Amino acid sequence: MSRPRIVIVGAGFAGYRAARTLSRQTRGRAHITLLNPTDYFLYVPLLPQVAAGVLEPRRVTVSLSDTLPAVRLVLGEADRIDLDGRTLHYTGPEGDGGTLSYDRLVLAAGSVNKLLPIPGVAEHAHGFRGLPEALYLRDHVTRQVELAAAAEDPKTCAARCTFVVVGAGYTGTEVAAHGQMFTDAQVRKHPLRQGMRPRWILLDVAPRVLPEMDGKLSSTADRVLRQRGVDVRMGTSVKEATPDGVVLTDGEFVETRTLVWCVGVRPDPLVESLGLPMEKGRLLVDPNLQVPGRPELFACGDVAAVPDLEKPGSYTPMTAQHAWRHGKVAAENVAASLGLGGERKPYRHRDLGFVVDLGGAKAAANPLGVALSGVPAGAVTRGYHLAAMPGNRVRVAADWLLDAVLPRQAVQLGLVRSWSVPLDTSSPEVARVPGGPGTRQEASARSGPGAAVEADTHDGGTGTGPGKGRAGDEPAKGQPGSGVTLSGSGAAERRSETELAKGRPAGEPAGTWPADEPAKGPLGGTQARSGPADEPAEGRPGGESARNQPGGEPARNQPGGEPARNQPAPAPRPPDDQPPPGPDIAPGPVKRSDPPDDSAKGDS
Repeated sequence: MSRPRIVIVGAGFAGYRAARTLSRQTRGRAHITLLNPTDYFLYVPLLPQVAAGVLEPRRVTVSLSDTLPAVRLVLGEADRIDLDGRTLHYTGPEGDGGTLSYDRLVLAAGSVNKLLPIPGVAEHAHGFRGLPEALYLRDHVTRQVELAAAAEDPKTCAARCTFVVVGAGYTGTEVAAHGQMFTDAQVRKHPLRQGMRPRWILLDVAPRVLPEMDGKLSSTADRVLRQRGVDVRMGTSVKEATPDGVVLTDGEFVETRTLVWCVGVRPDPLVESLGLPMEKGRLLVDPNLQVPGRPELFACGDVAAVPDLEKPGSYTPMTAQHAWRHGKVAAENVAASLGLGGERKPYRHRDLGFVVDLGGAKAAANPLGVALSGVPAGAVTRGYHLAAMPGNRVRVAADWLLDAVLPRQAVQLGLVRSWSVPLDTSSPEVARVPGGPGTRQEASARSGPGAAVEADTHDGGTGTGPGKGRAGDEPAKGQPGSGVTLSGSGAAERRSETELAKGRPAGEPAGTWPADEPAKGPLGGTQARSGPADEPAEGRPGGESARNQPGGEPARNQPGGEPARNQPAPAPRPPDDQPPPGPDIAPGPVKRSDPPDDSAKGDS
């Protein structure tokens, strides 16, 4: 008898916990496949410490292959789901397609950035949802401080040393708190003009910092931020963003080169394409995390509207705590539905408290309802994170110890450029690369009925006027003009134009290898690059410089390396913060698995 096939979409808090629990429950009696765009689980609550130079990037990642040895990992992003045929179509990291068949499907796709229809935000702001964005912010802040220290104009110096964070939830508060400490440490080595220091501004329309938390913890965080020098402005947000600064809702114009967007998230739009009952963008499930009328389909984490049995009539919020617990219950119920476990059980929870790391020895925490601040809160917060992480505990603790006794290394590595981490990307965990498939910027990252502003509809999301939109842009899944149609009872089918946009010849179907057998060869097939010689010359599709050719320098139109006389000069290299020249990059896959809501940090 063949083993049942279980496919899990996403390796965030919910997906990773579901895969780990199912692996232990089934003990080899089921074939478990995990589809995720990266080969690691990302511990999102510690991302602000990566951006501030406290932790190295690999410390907050946990290898899926190492920690889930009995689970087959498939790198890719889900494109569409055929519910009647019980198949999932996906696109790999190098643009190739594949199909996974399943007997049980667990949707744990996470969430995407929530954009509001504010002019200039999509073009000039950056989110904080994935590792590439944290690395970019770390480099960008370091560069701005160094440029400010060398600037002769006081106005330019002040603008470069002003950092605006929108959203005073968990992520925004921690980014501002750690950021102020990071830049203050930098200016000790690169002194600014006399009387000037870095300025961090935290904005939110809410009446107080951390509005979702207990009032005591909110006041503690507010006090620490203000003592550290953060300019906290509640009841205020951004009205417009420009290359030189932001216009606030109170009319003030703040000159800045840095706008960090931490206003929240929305469920991944993949679930919208299924044609099933929804609740504010989330897939409705019963207390057992099963989709009504679909015994083979389960959902958990940010994409699932799970009834809150502790608060009848409401649904559990989009937090990491709930996503982590959802994953365990969903896995147990999937195993029970296959006869591989005990009885099904509904999802119940009891909040044990929350923790917020404010940098150094400062934190706000309320374990078991006991409000703490200062050093005790800091100890509880870091102890919780060490206990909650599924790996890398010793390395994280070692980095914390070194940070306490040694100065931080503030250097720019330049590995992630501004254009590599657009705010409206559907995959913040994957940085955009020249010529890569995962480079799409789509309207699906926007939120709410008014979010699809006219610029998104007519200008490809750029707001630059007719005809100036990116060719690779696509509207959200399941929305008008998306190229997604529904058949049967919710099976999503993408039109052939999208298949062509993914770089496949017309009429060529996606790969359909069996779910129990891995694809032959690497996911990219023959498209995988094998060395420097495979890179295109400068100005050609892909946008890479001819310097990547063997020999190190471009030929410059002549065998001997000198340019031919009376010939046009080679095209100049693009600036660091601009994408390479060449045609627009083909759109990548629609679906992505994202870490849970930024409003969720530790639950003690």
